[in-house]
Amino acid sequence: MNRLSENLMKAWIGLGARYLPFADAATADVPLSRLLRLSLFQVSAGMTLVLLVGTLNRVMIVELGVPASLVAVMLALPLIFAPLRALIGFKSDIHRSELGWKRVPFIYRGSMVQFGGLAIMPFALLVLAHQGESASLPAWVGQAAAGLSFLLVGAGLHITQTVGLALATDLTPPERQPQVVGLMYVALLVGSIVSALLFGALLEDFTPGRLIQVIQGSAVAILVLNGIAVWKQEARGGARLHQPGQRDPTFQESWSYFISGDKAVRRLLAVGLGTLAFSMQDVMLEPYGGQVLGMAVSRTTLLTAAMAGGGLVGFSLASYVLGRGFDAFRMAAIGAWVGVPAFIMIIVSGVIGQPALFVLGTVLVGFGAGLFGHGTLTATMNQAPASQRGLALGAWGAVQATAAGAGVALGGVMRDMVAAFTPSGIFIPYASVYALEVILLMAAIVTMVGIFRSTTSLGPGTTARTR
Repeated sequence: MNRLSENLMKAWIGLGARYLPFADAATADVPLSRLLRLSLFQVSAGMTLVLLVGTLNRVMIVELGVPASLVAVMLALPLIFAPLRALIGFKSDIHRSELGWKRVPFIYRGSMVQFGGLAIMPFALLVLAHQGESASLPAWVGQAAAGLSFLLVGAGLHITQTVGLALATDLTPPERQPQVVGLMYVALLVGSIVSALLFGALLEDFTPGRLIQVIQGSAVAILVLNGIAVWKQEARGGARLHQPGQRDPTFQESWSYFISGDKAVRRLLAVGLGTLAFSMQDVMLEPYGGQVLGMAVSRTTLLTAAMAGGGLVGFSLASYVLGRGFDAFRMAAIGAWVGVPAFIMIIVSGVIGQPALFVLGTVLVGFGAGLFGHGTLTATMNQAPASQRGLALGAWGAVQATAAGAGVALGGVMRDMVAAFTPSGIFIPYASVYALEVILLMAAIVTMVGIFRSTTSLGPGTTARTR
C-alpha cells in the first residue's frame, strides 16, 4: 500500500507540473508558490482599475449625478503619470539602500501613495457631488480634492506595476519569462473579475456610507496584497550600498544609452502603434453593436467578456509557444496580423448586418491583442540589460499606457467628428475608426519586420539584446 501511494503521489506531481497553468514558470530558486504570491501586486492593480474605470465611473454619473465630462477628466488624470514610468523604472535600477533593497522600497512607496489616494477619494467624491453638508462649499473644492485623489491613485498604480514587473524580471531566468508574463496577466484578469463581482454585490444598495466603506476597504486590501506580494521576494544586498563620492548616471545619460541600443526606438514605436490600434475600438464596441447591428443591451454587454476571453486564450497560447523559444516580436507581429482581418470582419458585419460575424471579429480582436501584448512585453523583459531592467520595462509601460489612453480618446473623438460630416448614417463614423485601426496595425507590422529579421539572423531561438 505504501509503495502504491508513493507511485500515485509521483504520478500526481508529474501531472501537476505538466498541466497546471504556469507551473513551468517556476524554478528551483523561485517556486510556483512564490510566483503566485508575487503576482498579487497585479491582483491589486486589477482591483484598482475596476474600481476607477468600472464602479466609480457608473457611481459618479448615476448615483452622485456628476457630469459625464467631469467624470471623463477625472478618469483620465492617472494617465498623466504614464510617461513617467520610464523614470520610475530608472530610479529603481540605481536605487541605493542601506538595507540592500532595490525594488521593494519603490513598491512600498507606490502602495502607500495609492492607499492615500483611495483613503481620501470617497469624501472627495461626496464633496464633488455636493452631498450632505458639502453642498455649500465652492465647486472647485470638490474638483481639486477629487482630482488629487485620482492623481495619487494613478501615481501609485504606475509605480507598483512598473517596479513589480522589474522585480519579476530580476527573479526569473529569460527562458521562464514568457510564462511569468502570462501569469501576471492572468492575475490582473482575476483581480479585475473578482473585484467587479465583489463591488457590484457590495454597492447593490447604494448609500454614501457604503461607498466610503467599499473604497477605503479597497485601500486596505491593496496595501495588504502588495505587502504580501513583496514579502521576502528581494534578497538584501541586491541594491548597492551608498558609497560617498560614487556618481550615479543621470536619467538623460541612461535614456540615451538605452535608446542607442539595438532598434530600441523601433521597438517602442511598434508597441505604440499596435496598442493604439487595439485600443481605439474599446469605447465603440457596445455602441456599434447596438446602433449599427441592432443588438439588445443584454447581448452587447457580453461583447467585453468575449473580447477578454479571446485575450486570455491569446495570452495562454503565447505563453506556451514563447516558452519553447519562439521569437517574441514575431509573436507580436502575428497578433497584429490577426487583428487586421478581425477589424475587417467587424466592418463587413455592419455592411451585411450579421451580428455573429461581429462577435467572431470581437473575439479575434481580443486574441490578437493578447498575442501582441504578450509578445512585446516578453521581448522587453528578455532584451532588457540587467542594469536597465526597470528603465526598459518603464519605457514599455509608458508607451503602452499612453497609447492605450490616447487610443480610447482618439476613437471617440474621430467617431464624433466623422459623424458631424456624415449626418445621414451611423455606419460610416464607426467604419472609419475601424479602418484607421487596420492601417495602424499594418504600420506596426512593417515596423516589426526589421526587428525580428535582425533577431532571427542571430540563429534559431536566439534573442537580440540591447547594449
